[in-house]
Amino acid sequence: MIMVDSQYYLPNDIGISALDCREAFRLLSPQEKMYAHYLSRASWYGGLVVLLQTSPESANIFVLLQRIFRKETPEELEKVAATVGLSSEEYKAFLVYAAGLYANMGNYKSFGDTKFVPNLPKDKLEALVRASQAFQEKPVEMEALWNNSSTLIFSLEDRQKQLGLGDKGITTYFSGNCTLEDAELAQRFLDSKKLSAYNTRLFKRSDGGKVCYEVRLASAVQKVDGEKETSCGTFTFEDKEFIVKRGDYCPLMEKVCFYLQQAEAYAANENQQKMLEQYRHSFNFGSVESHKEGSRFWIKDKGPIVESYIGFIESYRDPFGSRGEFEGFVAVVNKAMSERFTKLVSSAEVLLSELPWPQEFEKDTFLKPDFTSLDVLTFAGSGIPAGINIPNYDDIRQSEGFKNVSLGNVLAVAYATQKEKLTFLKEEDKDLFIKWKGPSFEVQVGLHELLGHGSGKLFVQDHKGKLNFNKDKVINPETGELVSSWYQGSETWDSKFSTIASSYEECRAECVGLYLCLNKEVLRIFGLEGQDAEDVVYINWLSMVRAGLLGLEFYTPESKNWRQAHMQARFVILRVLLEAGEGLVGLKEVVGHDGKPDAQITLDRTKIHTVGKHAIQRFLCKLQVFKSTADVEGGRALYDGYSSVGDSGANNFLRLRETVLLRKEARKMFVQANTKVNGDHVELVEYESSAAGLIRSFTERFQEDADQLEADLLELSLKCWSFWVLKDL
Repeated sequence: MIMVDSQYYLPNDIGISALDCREAFRLLSPQEKMYAHYLSRASWYGGLVVLLQTSPESANIFVLLQRIFRKETPEELEKVAATVGLSSEEYKAFLVYAAGLYANMGNYKSFGDTKFVPNLPKDKLEALVRASQAFQEKPVEMEALWNNSSTLIFSLEDRQKQLGLGDKGITTYFSGNCTLEDAELAQRFLDSKKLSAYNTRLFKRSDGGKVCYEVRLASAVQKVDGEKETSCGTFTFEDKEFIVKRGDYCPLMEKVCFYLQQAEAYAANENQQKMLEQYRHSFNFGSVESHKEGSRFWIKDKGPIVESYIGFIESYRDPFGSRGEFEGFVAVVNKAMSERFTKLVSSAEVLLSELPWPQEFEKDTFLKPDFTSLDVLTFAGSGIPAGINIPNYDDIRQSEGFKNVSLGNVLAVAYATQKEKLTFLKEEDKDLFIKWKGPSFEVQVGLHELLGHGSGKLFVQDHKGKLNFNKDKVINPETGELVSSWYQGSETWDSKFSTIASSYEECRAECVGLYLCLNKEVLRIFGLEGQDAEDVVYINWLSMVRAGLLGLEFYTPESKNWRQAHMQARFVILRVLLEAGEGLVGLKEVVGHDGKPDAQITLDRTKIHTVGKHAIQRFLCKLQVFKSTADVEGGRALYDGYSSVGDSGANNFLRLRETVLLRKEARKMFVQANTKVNGDHVELVEYESSAAGLIRSFTERFQEDADQLEADLLELSLKCWSFWVLKDL
């Protein structure tokens, strides 16, 4: 084994679990199975966009792996590996790397945004590639693929260690020469044109010394003949030239549209048909407005048996926080589990009134959403969350509604923990933690999604000057004076709070979960009373403070940068609860049984309802007030303050980070099934819970047009390659 810092490779013993949806799929009608199948196909092809949104080399590596494994199964290739001198551990390391690339849709971890490289010598991997059947059959093509990819596969130059903007890391949402100032300028331009950044990328180039910015919209169509419109074309803004053009990810968007059209024939109702029509228009022409319209029909599609969502959704991985990563999911409703969430929705208005901000800072009316527990059939993108609150369009969420989903079969396997792998807890807490982690997380996800992301009002003045609040009466509870700032025109939460928006909002939602889980009525909805209810509260809060410590893995001291929104949020909460004092939370450095540095987290359960509740109450009110009033300066000062990681004060967090890295456990990867049409029915094809099973699922997923798809991916990658010629290579 080569000596590489362990945070930059995936360990051979990484957990790999199959997402079980067999029973859920079996219960679907033939029409529902067809609908799910075609939506899944659209999602998987769209998910390949993430390769092009992650790093310059990701698409090339994907094609290299696909060509190798389409010719030889992992079992067949193992024999080849032995003949060229790879040990069994080295070959396993290669399989884990390949599985990791597929699971993350790129060579950067979807959770944490650090690069991962193969944990075997480069010359060994090259020998295996050259000995593969794919190389033997097409040596010229495979040689070119290897030469284009190999340096970047293994390179761990400082800038390439993590995703980021400018000299802070790698991003393909922006060309390599873009800075934060360029991102801010582009946002102002987009706002001026009333264009959303969600489905765009920004490319900066210099023509004869003159700087020009190219905004590319994701679409199947590249040009619309004779179209008169204001969104595409050449514009001058702040003395700079901007060109807005369609056609980013063109062949992939075409496939998405094709399969969405197939799915339309099996839609259960008119809302689903209109939703899919609007999605197709969006992906055809690069129109976020059409996607918003599709989302409106999606919200109206209450209680479907097959639930789905697709598009440029989450902005976590855009370093500026405005551009959406493509994702698509298809899932089946778990009716028994969904009943609990339905009861929570029924209690929502009462619970919202308990949140610690004045009534004027809450939405005028709570639009009761669908809240269902789903078993995932397909989740295409860079990773799979445990719960989702969508759509992310502020104007729709504020006035028209949203949906919440909890992904039941993800929760079932993602948070299963072995006692010996439980770090930083007292021995007497470990059994209780294992017993109640699942139920407590179910409660937290429910509250986080429904009443966290679903709560709070944004004060807005529209283009016509109309305000959605009374500026002569609404008092800011933090200052005691009238509200003096708000969102104007096309400003949104993401565009205004940009780089901190995602993490700040996750922190607000997590705090809502902690605060409202103290309510006995909430716990009763989840079937928890008496000592069980108290234990769930304790484990939920203990889990949060432990997660705050674990979050240090996702902080980069060199750039003082957080790489994961949720983990930054949890660290902030840990800081708030430590600051509360009175012995509520303890964090001390100790020596482990192995003689190496360790740490221990303690939580005084008798003080959760008093000291803990008061601390979260005060902090949560501040978060909401800054958010409602568009007070970026105040919000950023608060959030950045608690996010800072230093070596002074009561806790040396930089040293604790080293301990966390020493004892970290790799995040699990999921193997997902495929669906296949056989005559007039749809089959579910399942795979084993292993790296080989995960690899096989991907090689079989794109069999029908593999050659054309791989050629398209290479062409899309090559088209942009010059924008990321890395100076430090």
